[in-house]
Amino acid sequence: MYIPIPQSRPNHGAPGGTGKRQPKAAAVIAPCAAIAAALAIVAAAMLLSRPARAQGAPERYAFVIVKGTDTIAVERVTRERTSTQGNIVARGSPGISYVAELREHGAVPSLTFRVFGAGADALPLQTGAMRIGTDSVSVEAGTVGGTPQRVTTAMKGEPIPFINLSFALGELMLDRARLAGGTSYTGKFLLLAGAGVPLDARVEFIGGDSALLTVAGVAHRFAIDSTGSIRGGRIAAQDITVTRVSGAAATKISLGRPDYGAPANAPYAAEEVTVPTRAGHMLTGTLTIPKGLTGKLPAVVTITGSGQEDRDEFIPLVPNYRPFRQLADTLGRRGIAVLRLDDRGINGSGGNVTNATSADFADDIRAGVAFLRTRAEIDPSRIALFGHSEGGMIGPMVAATDSKIAALVIFAGPAYTGRKILDFQLRNLVMGNTTIPAGKKDSAVKATLATFDSTSGKAPWMQYFLDYDPLPTLKKVRTPTLILQGGTDQQVTPEQAPIIEKTLKDAGNKDVTMRVFANRNHLFVPDSIGFPGDYVKLKDGRIGGDVMGPLTDWLVLKLSAKPKP
Repeated sequence: MYIPIPQSRPNHGAPGGTGKRQPKAAAVIAPCAAIAAALAIVAAAMLLSRPARAQGAPERYAFVIVKGTDTIAVERVTRERTSTQGNIVARGSPGISYVAELREHGAVPSLTFRVFGAGADALPLQTGAMRIGTDSVSVEAGTVGGTPQRVTTAMKGEPIPFINLSFALGELMLDRARLAGGTSYTGKFLLLAGAGVPLDARVEFIGGDSALLTVAGVAHRFAIDSTGSIRGGRIAAQDITVTRVSGAAATKISLGRPDYGAPANAPYAAEEVTVPTRAGHMLTGTLTIPKGLTGKLPAVVTITGSGQEDRDEFIPLVPNYRPFRQLADTLGRRGIAVLRLDDRGINGSGGNVTNATSADFADDIRAGVAFLRTRAEIDPSRIALFGHSEGGMIGPMVAATDSKIAALVIFAGPAYTGRKILDFQLRNLVMGNTTIPAGKKDSAVKATLATFDSTSGKAPWMQYFLDYDPLPTLKKVRTPTLILQGGTDQQVTPEQAPIIEKTLKDAGNKDVTMRVFANRNHLFVPDSIGFPGDYVKLKDGRIGGDVMGPLTDWLVLKLSAKPKP
C-alpha cells in the first residue's frame, strides 16, 4: 500500500515539500499537516473462498514498488501465525521496521515501530507503538532517549494499523475481509500519523484472481493468489507497479543506489564528496565540475525543501522530478559548478535529525559553502545559494550572515510565519478533499488542527518553524537576489513573493529581481490548479525551459560565468 502522507515536517509544504517526500526529524507520528501529494492508497483484496494461511514455518517475502522505471521502495516481510514483521526501505527516506501483533479473529491489537537514519548500522531515531482496543486507539512515539508522547482517541471498529508503503499490513485487511464473509467488505485502516488517521476502505471481489480496494475515493486492482495474497498489480493513475518476490530471491533484493553521476558525454564531471560540519557529522553529496575551462569556477549550493530528501530533491510520486539534478546539468553546461547535498539521515549523511531545526540545517549549508571555498577549482568569491521552499527560508539565513555569498535564488520561499502557512495548508487540504462531505469539512478542519497542535506541533523543528518570521532575516540580506514563484502554488502561495521583494528593497538591497510563472505549482511544474492533493496526477516533473532559462541566465550574469572551452 502506498499513501503519500502528511508529516511533522511537511515535505515541500511548510514551507518546502514534494512530495516529495519524509520529515527531516524522522517523525513518522505526524499530524495531517501540509503535503505535496494526494491522499491515495494502494492495497489488495482477497478471494472470499481462499484457504487459510499456512500455520507452519514463517513466510518470508518482499514487495517491490516501482513508479515508472524507478524502484522507489522495497518491503521485506516475515509472516507468522501471531505476527507480521516488516522492514521498509524507500528511496530518499529513513528506514522503518515494524511488528504487528495478530489475533485469530482478525484483530491487530498492537503495532510497534522503529525509524532509522542513514547507514546499515544506524541506530533508531524514533520508536513508538499503536495500541488498538475495541473502543479507543492509543498512539505513543518519541525520540530515542527522550520522553515519549501519548495520544488516546475514541475509535470503534478495531481498525487495521497502516504504515506508509506497507503492502504486508494491507494484506491484513484481506484476512479481515475473509473472516467477515460476503461478496464485499467495508473496513477501516488507521494511518500512523498524528493520533492516527482513520481511512475508510471497501473491498470488492472480481472473479477468482483479482479484486479492488477503494480508499479515499481511489480504487486499485490487484492480482491475488489462491490464498488471497497480493501477487502484484498496477496502479495506472500513479504509474505504480507492485511485485511480490518470495523465497531466496526476496533476501537478495535491494533498493539500489540512485545514479548521481554525470550523463554520458556531459561537458562536466560529477564527483562524490563528503562535507564535514562544525557539529561533527558528515554530509554526502555530489559536486559537478564543468570540464575544459580555464581559471576558477563559480558554484551554486542547493538547499532542499522540508522533509528528509536526497541531493536531487527526488519525489517518487512525480515522474522525472529531480530538480537539483536538472539544475546541476543545466548550470554545468553554462560553466557553473553545483554542490548538491543529502539531508541529514539520507544516504551517507549523518547528524542529529530528531531535534534539529531550520537553523541547524542552515549550519549544514554553511558547511557546504566552506567546503567549496577549500576547493582549488572554485572561486570563493563567486558562490551562490539556491533554496527551494524551506530552502528558500534557509538561504536567506545563510546569506544574511555571510557577506561573501555572491547570489541568492529563492525558489518558492515563504514570507509568512510557519503558523500562518500551516493553518492555510491544513484547511486547504481538507476543503479540497472531495472525499469529505461538505457538511463535515468544518469539523474535519478543527479536528485536524487540534491533532496537529497536540502531536507534531510540539516537535522541535515544527516549534521553530511555527514561530519563525522570515522577514527580519530578509531585511539583513544585501546579496543580489532572484525570487521565483509559481502562480498556482497552493503550498507557499504566490502573494508571498512580492512581500519578499518589497522587504528586501525597503531594507536597502539594491539588486532584487522577482518573477511569477503562470500555471506553475510549488514544484514549478505546469499545473493550472496547483492543489497538492493532485500532484499524483502530474505526468512529467521536469521543469520547463521557460523557468530554467531565466533562472540560468540570471545566475550566469551574477556569477560572471564565462565558459572558455
